[in-house]
This record gives sequence, structure tokens and C-alpha cells, in this order.
Amino acid sequence: MKLTRAVRHNIIANFTGNVSRGIFNLAFIPVYIQLMGVEAYALIGIFMSLSAIFVLLDMGLSTTLSRQLSRLSVIEGSEYESRNLVRTFEIVYWCIGGLIGALVIILAPFIAKYWINSTNISIEIVEQTLLIMGMLLAFQWPRAIYIGGLEGLQQQVLYNIIKTFSMLARHVGAVLVLIFISPSIINFFYWQSFIALITTIILAVSLWRSLPKSNKRSRFDKALFVKNWKFVSGVIGISLGTILLAQVDKIILSKVLTLEVFGYYMLATTIATLIMSLVSPIHTALFPRFSQLVVKKEENKISDLYRRGCQLASIIILPFTVTMAFFSKEILYFWIGNKPVVDNTYMLLSLLLIATTIKAFMTLPYALQLAHGWTKLAFYKNIITVIIMVPSMLWIVQIYQGIGAAFVLISLNLGMLIAEIIIMHKRILNKFKRRYIYDVLVPILIVSGIGFIIHEIYEVLALDESKIITFLIVFCTLCITFIGSALATGNLNTRVLSLLKIKDGKKLV
Repeated sequence: MKLTRAVRHNIIANFTGNVSRGIFNLAFIPVYIQLMGVEAYALIGIFMSLSAIFVLLDMGLSTTLSRQLSRLSVIEGSEYESRNLVRTFEIVYWCIGGLIGALVIILAPFIAKYWINSTNISIEIVEQTLLIMGMLLAFQWPRAIYIGGLEGLQQQVLYNIIKTFSMLARHVGAVLVLIFISPSIINFFYWQSFIALITTIILAVSLWRSLPKSNKRSRFDKALFVKNWKFVSGVIGISLGTILLAQVDKIILSKVLTLEVFGYYMLATTIATLIMSLVSPIHTALFPRFSQLVVKKEENKISDLYRRGCQLASIIILPFTVTMAFFSKEILYFWIGNKPVVDNTYMLLSLLLIATTIKAFMTLPYALQLAHGWTKLAFYKNIITVIIMVPSMLWIVQIYQGIGAAFVLISLNLGMLIAEIIIMHKRILNKFKRRYIYDVLVPILIVSGIGFIIHEIYEVLALDESKIITFLIVFCTLCITFIGSALATGNLNTRVLSLLKIKDGKKLV
């Protein structure tokens, strides 16, 4: 089964949008650090953590809306239900946004005084910044429901256009404000709040215009909310575990470390997290299609689409991960040029890249589970992992700080991935485990080997004196590992296995 035209367009749009946003985010980090300092950037990191923590209050609504709109799109006469579903979830979401904003504003004095260890920024400035964060979260929060709706309707090209222009406004406008008005963290967040409000309004208008027309006026429908509650409740549990897994390290480190040292950790985390932006386009494009195929009960097409998605993820993710992990120090020097920042960040970056990459390979299995309405596996997996993670983090961070936190993340993510693949493939995709190994594990081994060899040659020849040579080596490594990952997946595996007479009882493709 080939990817449909719509799916291909959505993947390309999502990937292009994510890459461009990732490049801009990376490009502006050293500018923010130069204009405001590392501690101010750490406050930006705290905002990112707060945003992630409050995802819990999403209650699974954005994912549910995406899934249901994609399912309703293949059912005739569902126009009115689709519009009522959006209206119902929209009202709930705006109420949640207001609640989040109020909660952050109420807690701002406590967080500023008793949690954040600031050296160069006064408690008053930190508190005022947190108050503005509360307003920003209230404006920003509802847009998730509109994004989920656009994704479910497979209007991902439109969504990426909006998000890309929003990103440009956020970053370029922020720099202009910092240069021409005042290089203060307060002004930075005022601008972010303004752009968040405008973006949310544009997304809302775009979703409503994309919905199928109906002669009846949309309304709040409590019955629809109750109807979807089973799936919603499952996603709530998953969200809780996911948030804790993603934020426990940052919560603990923000208390244990000084704001400056925590800034180094957040810098490494921000860069490493960009790996997720490489796989999320595939998840975003395939999830609605998985949901449609589940409704039609076309299991063979689901299996084939899932495998193609896993192969594509390997080809895209691995070259960037391996190149950045082996050349993290060189890349940071080339990009930031600040020796103290680089020396305190590069090892963290390499380790967090590994942890994030392992997490990225869970994305497509998770999407397939949600398409089937199966939430229990991810829920129990997250709960067990959190139970192990919290005491582990509390112990190891006291001794090894950020490095220790990174090793805990690597170990737990690897354990989760192995368990998930074994259980999920047995229930949903019987006898698929072997295919997954060839689509993911083999490319990992090959690409990692290539990256290691190139880096060792680089170290032996001591070529790090020239930035131009360093850039060329890094770029060549990226290209070679990309070719290696492409060759290690798909038809090559099938041909090699056929030559070696390694069989799985059935044809591999």
C-alpha cells in the first residue's frame, strides 16, 4: 500500500513546518541568551515546563477531537455532529485555559520566593514574569483544540502555514522588542502573550471554516461529551503519566540546581526535543488515516502503513540524532560560540538526544493504539515508569545532577519501548516484531557505527581548529548517515534476508 496523496502532502507539510520552526528556534536561542542572559532563558525553560505540566488539563480532548473528526469524515450525514463536537470541546477548552491562567497567577509569589533559585534576577521580576506567563497560558491553551481539529480533518498544510507565520512573529518580534524597547524577560513574555492570542483566533476561524457545512447552528452537546468519555478518560491517564515522565527531571532539577545551571540543562533539553519535531509530522499525518482504516477494518492496509511509517521515522530521525550526539561539542561551539555554555551543555545534549530518540520511536506505536481506541497499555506503562522514575530521579540528581537525570531517562525510555513493542505487536499486529527489528534496530546499529567511525577519524586527525572544516565534516556525516539509514530499511532488508534464507513463515512485505 502506497501512501495516499493527502497523507504524503500532510507529511511533507508537517515535516517542512517542523524543520523550519526548529531551525528558527535554534537560531534565536543564542540571541536570547546574549540579550537577556542564561537566567532569563532558564525562565523561558520554566514556562515550557509549566506548559507541558498543564497538558494534563487537556483531558484528552484534542486527541479525541482529532480521532473523532477523522472517523466522522468517512461517515455520511455527520456534518451536524462534527460541528457540535467542536463547539462542545471548544467551550470546555476555553474554561480550562482560564483556570490555568488563574492558577499560575495565584501560585506566582510562592514559586518565585520558595522554588526558583535566582542569583541575578530579583524575586520581584521573577514573580512579575510568572504573572505574565499565566496570561500567556490562558491565551495559548485553547489553540490545542483547534490544532487537533485541523489535524483530524487532515488540514495540516493550512495549520503549518499558520504556525510557521506565528513562529516568525514570535521570534522576530521578540528580538525587535528586546533591542528597541528593553532587553527584559518581562517585555519578552508580553510579546509572546500578544502573539499567542492572535494565533489562537486565527486557528479558531480556520477550523470552523474547514468543517463541513450544516443547516443547523452548532451547540454545546453534553451527550457527545459523555459519548466520548471512555476514550477521553483513557487519554487523561496517559497524559498524566506522559507529563510526569517528561517533566519530573525538570521539576526536581529546578529545585536542586541554581537557575544558571538549570538553564544549561534546559538548553540541552530544548535542542534534544527537536528530535520529536522530526517524527511528529509522521504521527500527525498517519493518526487520522489509521483511525479511518480502523473504522473500515482494513487490517492489511493498517499493517503496511504502520511499517512504512516506522521505516520513514528511522530514515529521518537517525541521521540527525547520531550526527548531533557524536558532534555535540563541535556543533554547539559553531552555533553558540560561548565556551562556558558549551562546556556545561554538550555532554548533557548527547545523552538527552539518545533518550529523546528512544522516546520518538514510541510515537507511531502509540498512534496505532489510539486509532484502535486502546489506551490501557500506554496508561499502565506510564504509571509503572513514573513509580520507578520519581525515586530514581530524587536519588541520582542529588549526586550526579543533570548527567544522572539523563541516564535515568535513557534507561526508562528503553525499557518502555521494548515492553510496548512486545505487547502491542502481539495484540494488534501479530508476528510483526521481526519486521520492526529490521526497520528500526538494524538502521540504528548501522547508522551509529557510521557516526562512530567518522567521529574517531575526526578526533585522530585533530580537525577541530577550523570552523569551515568542522562544518563540512558534520554536514558530510549527516549526509552519509542519511544514506546509510535509507539503505538499511525497506527493500534492502528484504533482499538480504531472502539471500540469507531467513524467513518468518510469511512474506516480509
